[in-house]
Amino acid sequence: MDRLQAMTTFISVVDTGGFASAARKLAVSPSVVSRVVTELEDHLGVRLLTRTTRVVRLTEAGSAYFEDCRRILSEIEDAELSAAGTHGSPRGQLVVTAPSLFGRMHVMPVMTDYLTRYPDVDAHCWFVDRVVNLVEEGIDVAVRIGPLASSSLQAVRVGAVRRVFVASPAYLEQRGAPEQPDDLNSHITISTSGSSAPTEWRFVVDGQSVVSSAHPRLNTTTNDSAIAAAESGFGIARVLSYQVADAVREGRLRIVLSPFEQPAVPIHVIHREGRNAARKVRAFLDLAIETLRSNPALSDPAALE
Repeated sequence: MDRLQAMTTFISVVDTGGFASAARKLAVSPSVVSRVVTELEDHLGVRLLTRTTRVVRLTEAGSAYFEDCRRILSEIEDAELSAAGTHGSPRGQLVVTAPSLFGRMHVMPVMTDYLTRYPDVDAHCWFVDRVVNLVEEGIDVAVRIGPLASSSLQAVRVGAVRRVFVASPAYLEQRGAPEQPDDLNSHITISTSGSSAPTEWRFVVDGQSVVSSAHPRLNTTTNDSAIAAAESGFGIARVLSYQVADAVREGRLRIVLSPFEQPAVPIHVIHREGRNAARKVRAFLDLAIETLRSNPALSDPAALE
């Protein structure tokens, strides 16, 4: 058994999510992929993958082995590039994920700058409002907003954002600005139901966390549509500060109830490979961390007002 070939095949199955898709990527038949993975499992004496008719998932042993394979193959690639005199040039495919609006506003400019600098890299961006499993879905780098769960992933903090309550000047002139969280009961409120945002509106009153009893008149699945409704003068929306930084600076929206906001939440760039990250990943991390940390809307959210 060619161990490097077996590792490459195994990684392809995990990255692509199945044997048939891995076979297409490797230009071999699905039976070859299945045989190689089975021989690898027999050689190791452990089950690496749990197979069902619809999905292939890593076992606990498979997850650890997957990370080791990625590291080993990355080191081999770096060694070969170094021997060929091209060690300084990132190459390959990079997969990055981020929340949809944050991805459009802040990650995409980093990505286009990165791809311009490194023409031998291709990229795939997953801008989705859900927590993506980096190992199971083959992601190299992710941006996460909010507290991180304990894990073996490497995390670098690049900023923080506030959950703010905003309305247009026209709405506030007509209805008045709420001065206490309970005042929202007499206002029109706009809520988002995306998976990245809590469904409850929480405030801090006298040092205690309280939940608003206001019932949203408008519920939408995307933050940008909630912001558009607020800018139109329809009501008060709760969003993240980075999402409305330009609108607030330009006077299209105003922040209300800021004394009752919960503490700011962190933004992290996370990845799997630590110091052994592939050069393409390290180059993207360096650029992303520098760019995001230099953005005032992320580095100093309190300066928004």
